[in-house]
Amino acid sequence: MAWNDPNSIERIKKAKCVLPDFYYFEHFIAEPKANALYQQLLSLNWQQPTLTIFNKAHTIPRKQVYMGDKGTGYRYSNQLFLPEPWHASVLNLKNTLNDWFGTQFNAVLLNWYRCGEDKMGWHADDEAELGFSPIIASVSLGAVRKFKIRENNTKQVTDLPLANGSCLLMTGRSQERYQHSLPVQKRVVDGRINLTFRNVCGV
Repeated sequence: MAWNDPNSIERIKKAKCVLPDFYYFEHFIAEPKANALYQQLLSLNWQQPTLTIFNKAHTIPRKQVYMGDKGTGYRYSNQLFLPEPWHASVLNLKNTLNDWFGTQFNAVLLNWYRCGEDKMGWHADDEAELGFSPIIASVSLGAVRKFKIRENNTKQVTDLPLANGSCLLMTGRSQERYQHSLPVQKRVVDGRINLTFRNVCGV
């Protein structure tokens, strides 16, 4: 682990270790507060960019907002995303995470999955801007969705339902050894907002 604060270490020990370097806090935010935050964030300036993958243009199957400190530009799929100013509630959550885990998160990517048809394909958060062995905190609000984690060598897949108000902390070699995804779940009719906090070096 990349932190030395005794309180942070004690909190990690109480989490559910889903896989090596994946720590799950099911009730990180109380449900009434999680519901209120979800409703607040619906009013953000959500975007649905088009990315070029294998020389083909694809509109992403979800909506997103990228927030962060100045100088935390972030590039993926050959597109540069510049941060919007912090929303007050998201900034408070970022500060809480940094206090809890002794981290230095300075940016967050928010994804709004409007229903079970919206999805995220297999990927790892391993961009150069995140540095070596990044720590990423993934906070979920709204509908429960199935999060999949796949080991790169064995291809073994672990399913983890992410609850409303939960936090999944990905540390160590999690992005080197695994990929993750959020598949389509047609029976899910409600929305989910996911916030992935990270420390970005900037481009």
